Amino acid sequence: MTRILTRRDFIRQAGLAAAGGTLAMSGLPGLLHAGGEPELRVGYLPITDSAPLLIAHAMGYFQEEGLNLKKPVRVRSWSTLMESFLSGKFNLTHMLLPMPVWMRFKNRVPVKVLAWNHTNGSAITVRGDSNIRRFADLGGSQIAVPYWYSIHNVILQMGLRRFGLKPVIQPQSVPLAPDEVNLFVLSPPEMPAALAGRKIDGYIVAEPINAISEVKTGARIMRFTGDIWKNHPCCVVVMNEGIINRHPVFVQKSMNAIVRAQLWITENRHEAARILSRQGGNYLPVDESILLKAFTGYDPAVYGGMGGTGAIHHSEWQMERIGFQPWPYPSATRMLVRELDRTLVEGDAGFLKTLNPDVAAADLVDDRFVTRAIEAVGGLGKFSYGHVENPFHREEIISI
Repeated sequence: MTRILTRRDFIRQAGLAAAGGTLAMSGLPGLLHAGGEPELRVGYLPITDSAPLLIAHAMGYFQEEGLNLKKPVRVRSWSTLMESFLSGKFNLTHMLLPMPVWMRFKNRVPVKVLAWNHTNGSAITVRGDSNIRRFADLGGSQIAVPYWYSIHNVILQMGLRRFGLKPVIQPQSVPLAPDEVNLFVLSPPEMPAALAGRKIDGYIVAEPINAISEVKTGARIMRFTGDIWKNHPCCVVVMNEGIINRHPVFVQKSMNAIVRAQLWITENRHEAARILSRQGGNYLPVDESILLKAFTGYDPAVYGGMGGTGAIHHSEWQMERIGFQPWPYPSATRMLVRELDRTLVEGDAGFLKTLNPDVAAADLVDDRFVTRAIEAVGGLGKFSYGHVENPFHREEIISI
């Protein structure tokens, strides 16, 4: 089980981050190249959420922007990624959107969301031999989440509340009431083995963790999260506010490369799976066939309600299993802040009650750089949002 970042750990790391005037990481020895621009240091978890950062490196987009960087560094848990970001080891990462909310407003870390890294791309997976086929069947079960402050924990608890189930956080050895669901944090790479070993009843997480269990152990997708919250944000691109203020050109170059990568992935899903796979660039320690399933495996005939598994209720939404769209819609951030206040997490979450969703969304996100990057590739319509009258505005749709 992944180590949970404690309040003491966070204060210690945040102190490092704040040193020198809200993280003047770019001034640390050895981190500037000749032009005075920071070296780009990218960290990531081995999940498809990280694909835009990895493809931007693999396709040479970062390099074409004149950025100085090495191959992105892979870590195994969200706690490790967050700690590495706070200590300055990484200055560009993807994070689950609720994580920066917690970091900025609970712990006063000067983190900023620059863009969405992807949409959807997650699911609730259960053992293939279980009787769990819908939210109502989850009573009495042990379900792993990747992090307390995750869109996964939020969406899972939306479903539990809808069907009168009570999320709890307790040792797995403690008996559960029929209407209780025990939640705990587990590192995404550890989830398939825990499910196959019957240590848990299911998990909710990003791809390709769901596809791995589907292919290797016959696990079943109970529900795709994008079929619950249409085109929901999941991972976002984050940087430290100190770097943004000191090096706006560096930030713009980074964002240009990431947006180009997102557009390329939407048009080249099969090739993206190959590049990221073990057989390709080995960015993700996963076979190409599994990644291809994670990028394209969203057939209503397989997953729909009419003869399928029931993981898709809304085939009329006509979505992909994972989407890549960079614009950070404020409506989604506002909704997330509201839902977080209703979501059970470990530790003190009282700060959420003090947050105004409108104010929090405006303070957390800096969309200047992604806006320019989107314009540079031809506008938001390139990401299939051009059919609406105002592509930079949307209404959030949730259907459990």
